[in-house]
Amino acid sequence: MSLSVPTMAAIRFGYGLRPGEASVQNKDALLAQLPAALQSPVAFPVGGLDERRAAISDLQQQLRDLRQSEDDDQERREHRKLLQRQAQARFQQDANARLLQAVLSPYGFHERLATFWTNHFSTSANKSLPMRLLVPAYEAEAIRPHIAGHFSDLLRSATEHPAMLIYLDQAQSLGPDSRGGMQQKKGLNENLGRELLELHTLGAGSGYTQADVRAAAMVLTGLTIDRRDMDAMFRPGISEPGPHKVLGISYGGPKRTERDYLSLLDELAANPKTALHICRKLVVHFISDDPPDGMISVMTDAWRKTDGNLTAVYTAMLAHPAAWDNPGSKARQPFDYVVAGLRALNAGPDDGNVGRFLKANQGSREDLGMAAKNGDASSPNVGGDATMMGEAGKALRDRKAIQTARALGQGALRRMGQPTWLPPSPAGFEESFGAWITASQLAERLRWARRATAQFGQGFDPREFLKATLADAARDDTIRIVGQAPNKISGLMLTLASPEFNRR
Repeated sequence: MSLSVPTMAAIRFGYGLRPGEASVQNKDALLAQLPAALQSPVAFPVGGLDERRAAISDLQQQLRDLRQSEDDDQERREHRKLLQRQAQARFQQDANARLLQAVLSPYGFHERLATFWTNHFSTSANKSLPMRLLVPAYEAEAIRPHIAGHFSDLLRSATEHPAMLIYLDQAQSLGPDSRGGMQQKKGLNENLGRELLELHTLGAGSGYTQADVRAAAMVLTGLTIDRRDMDAMFRPGISEPGPHKVLGISYGGPKRTERDYLSLLDELAANPKTALHICRKLVVHFISDDPPDGMISVMTDAWRKTDGNLTAVYTAMLAHPAAWDNPGSKARQPFDYVVAGLRALNAGPDDGNVGRFLKANQGSREDLGMAAKNGDASSPNVGGDATMMGEAGKALRDRKAIQTARALGQGALRRMGQPTWLPPSPAGFEESFGAWITASQLAERLRWARRATAQFGQGFDPREFLKATLADAARDDTIRIVGQAPNKISGLMLTLASPEFNRR
C-alpha cells in the first residue's frame, strides 16, 4: 500500500493531522519547518529561561540554607518537603507545556526531531531536586537551538550543560592525581566518558575499548558545575594532568585546559563511526527498525561532505525513496500517540478546543487538593448558602477538569511507560516496534481513546473524522468498522484505536 506524500509527511515525519491545518505537500516543506521553528518561542520552561535560571539559583540557596539551618529535624524535613512540592509543581507545568508545544505546533517534523535528540542525549529529572528545574531548560537551550546545525555544536552544547553533568555524575569526577582529587581523596567517575562513546557518538560495538573509556573520562576531568549558579565551568585544579590517548589521539599535557575536552568532542563528532551510528538511529526512529543500508550510506555521505551538517543529513534521508515506502512500519510511541490523538481531536480556531482545555486546566496537586476542599459540599463553611454552594460546585468542576487534563496528558504518558523527561536510563526510551505494541499497551491506549473522545468528540462525524485523521492511510476494514459503530463516540474511539493510528 502506498500513501500520498502529505499523509506520509504528517504521520511518519510529524505528529499527525489536525483538522483545519494545512498539510505538508513535500519534503522541502518539511525541511522549511526547521528555520521557521527556530523563530518561534518555546513553551517551556514556563516563565522563560531567565526566570528559570533565577529560580534554580534561588532553590540552590534555599538548599544551602537548609543544610546550615539550626532548626530541629522536623522543621528541616517540612521545609524540604515544601521545596520538593514547589519544584515538582514547576516540573509538572513544564511537562504539560511540552506536550502542548507538540500538539499546537505547525512544525511537526521539527518537534519530532526535538524529541529524537532529547532522547538521544537523555537526562532524567528524577536525578535530584534541582534537576526538576534544569531538565526542561536543558531541552530548550541545549538541544532545540542546534538540531538543524552541525552535530559538533549539538554535541558540545549537550555535553557541557549542567543537566548532563549532574545526570552522569561528571560533577563528582575528579582526576585521581589532580590537586583537588588528592586533597579530597576522591577519584574518577567514568559515566560521562562511557556514555559519550557508547551512546552519544561512536555507538556500542564500534571498536573502542575500556581503556578509551577511562582515557576519555580523564580528559573530561575539570569539566564540572558551579553549584551556586548551576552552570558549567572548567576547574583546572581537579583535571587529571598529563596526556591521555582516546582512540589513538593524545589530549592534554602538563597543564590541562578546557581545550582538551573540546578537542575530544570535536574529534568524536568528526569520526565516521559517529556518522554511521547517528544516521542509523535517525532511520530507525523515522523509517524502520531494519534500516535500509542504502539510505544510511547516502546520509553518511551527506554528513561527510558537510562536516556533520544535520539539515543536510535530514535532506538526504527525506530524498531517499525508502523514506516514503512501507507505511506503518514503525509504532507510535506513547508520546507520539497521545499528541497525535489530541491533534486529531483539536478542532476549532487558534489553539482549538483541546488546546484551550489543556491550557486552562494545567493544575498541580496543590490545585487539586484546594479544589477538593472547596468542592466538599459537606464542609461546615458551605452550609446552606446558595453562593457558597455555587462556589463549591465550581470548585468541584475545576477539580474534575484538572483531573481529566492530567489523565489525558502526563497521567496517560506515565501509565503507557513514557513519562516526560523521565527516561529509564541514559540510553533513553526504546525505539523498537515490539516495545510499544503489546497487549497491555494497546489496552491502555483504548482506555485513553475512550476518555479523550468522550471529552472532545462532540460535534465530530466518525466517518469524516476518520478521513480527516488518517486520510488515505485508512484501510477498507477500518472504514467499514468505523462506519458501523453503534454511536458517534464509539466510531471516534475506534479510529484512534485502529492499527493505522497506532503506527507511523
